[in-house]
Amino acid sequence: MTIKYTLLAALLGAGPCLAAVTPQEAARLERDLTPVGAERAASADGGIPAWTGGLPKDAGRIENGAPSDPFAGDKPLFEINAGNYVKYQEHLTPGQVALLKRYPDYRLPVYPSRRSVAVSDYVKAAAAHNAAQTELVDDGNGLANFQGAVAFPIPRNGLEAIWNHITRYRGASFTATTDSAAPQQGGDYAVATTLQRFTLRDQVSDFQPDKDQNVLFYYSHKITAPARQAGEVFLIHETIDQVKEPRLAWIYSAGQRRVRRAPDSAYDAAGPSTAGLRTADSRDMYNGAPDRYEWKLVGKKEIYIPYNSYRLASPSLKYKDILLPGHIDPAPTRYELHRVWEVVATLKPGARHIYSKRHFFIDEDSWAIAEVDQYDNRGELWRVGEEHAYFRYDVQVPLTAMEVFYDLQNGRYIASSMTNERRNAYDFGYRASTSDYTPGALRSEGVR
Repeated sequence: MTIKYTLLAALLGAGPCLAAVTPQEAARLERDLTPVGAERAASADGGIPAWTGGLPKDAGRIENGAPSDPFAGDKPLFEINAGNYVKYQEHLTPGQVALLKRYPDYRLPVYPSRRSVAVSDYVKAAAAHNAAQTELVDDGNGLANFQGAVAFPIPRNGLEAIWNHITRYRGASFTATTDSAAPQQGGDYAVATTLQRFTLRDQVSDFQPDKDQNVLFYYSHKITAPARQAGEVFLIHETIDQVKEPRLAWIYSAGQRRVRRAPDSAYDAAGPSTAGLRTADSRDMYNGAPDRYEWKLVGKKEIYIPYNSYRLASPSLKYKDILLPGHIDPAPTRYELHRVWEVVATLKPGARHIYSKRHFFIDEDSWAIAEVDQYDNRGELWRVGEEHAYFRYDVQVPLTAMEVFYDLQNGRYIASSMTNERRNAYDFGYRASTSDYTPGALRSEGVR
């Protein structure tokens, strides 16, 4: 074997334990790539515009915590439906095609593409550091030398790409009151409401780098409705390497008035208030340890994905208008053509999970998973997830108007992260210390 092919074999065999990119590669983040690794240039045909910095902080008005739509004047270019989807199939995911086939009244209104995601100074500095310093360790289950957000702005394999989703920027510290519902096949539903608190590890006032190096963020959520669950509080210290140290989780039971360690809340455990329609590691489209799957980076594709979903997040809409039998109302949704990273996760031999394969489509500008197709153990497409995203320009944070998981087998779905009927749903001025995220703090938080 020649030296050339010996080196190639060594690189391929190195798997996820590659060093950080070279200084020459990292310099691309100031040149042809955005600070988080997206292509700055427009697509060849101009359908996807060039990135020019995203929306500025003064792009619109904020009323009762709801941003106005900076693209309200846009009109749909066309609509994709069950009758014409074949014409656009190269820009659709298998899950989108399956939804169009299953529901004759389902459709995708396609609008002009707007690259609205801006990059704050905090994220820019963190991504620049990570490009040069961050490495995968422990067979890809952990990160070394990671700071802030976006671990691998120039990813070279599927593991690095999925870590970018896990470590993407979603705000430094905030509270959010959001609703979820899982309509029955006939359309009836009940709303579950939670008050959530989220703080990145380096944003707690008493952050200690040496002590907290395996913590990614601190999170809690308190159920405030329905009444039978009100007062229950979940606390999570989200660890980076969850194989070495599983996420630390506690629950306060209002009925028992005591704190205990939460039952297993990882992998394919059924999440609370999900009607069994979403696994624990499907929340936020994907979260947790990646060790049960083989990750393949397929490359870039141009896909119609939910984007700039300001209309869907509007307080002028009521849940009864959005949550229809079988699927959400397509009328207020907005799809745009964007470049996505395509990643396929295949269950490892001997590993256990209800999903044998997961097919992810990750937005290049935000590193948020926009679409995911999940397959059962027969290899049949089972559940389709969509994140209807928008950019909260005043605080420079990508947010979710609605996260939806459709079950193709039973005809139901769950919609979460809704804020239409909440005033001032987000508080980005929230500041916390680690003492706010301790089991002892749950008791006072859990008072009804």
